[in-house]
Amino acid sequence: MGVAREFYDKLGFDFIVGPIGPEPVAVMEHPCGININFILNASADASDVNILMDIPEKHTGFTHIALEIEDVEAVKQALSAQNISITETVELPDGSFFFFVRDPDGNVIEFHRPAK
Repeated sequence: MGVAREFYDKLGFDFIVGPIGPEPVAVMEHPCGININFILNASADASDVNILMDIPEKHTGFTHIALEIEDVEAVKQALSAQNISITETVELPDGSFFFFVRDPDGNVIEFHRPAK
């Protein structure tokens, strides 16, 4: 959890507790109320890809979280200052703008500015 914890610390999350429970998890929470639970007992052979996004065969299920933002450039600068790379950007004709990063475990996080 060390690398993931450091990553989410950079995004403003606070470590709450862990490991806890019969299937051990750790919990981090953002001041805005977003709570993330991390699985701590993954198999040693766990894949390093998010199968819901990265392979041709698609599966039903959760793919990523999306965080609504107002100031695209400010968020990009904050991520850059933390050495977090943007993996993709998308701008739609209606003016909405999205960009994506990956955490150390390969999970996708979307930052979304709605159309004005």
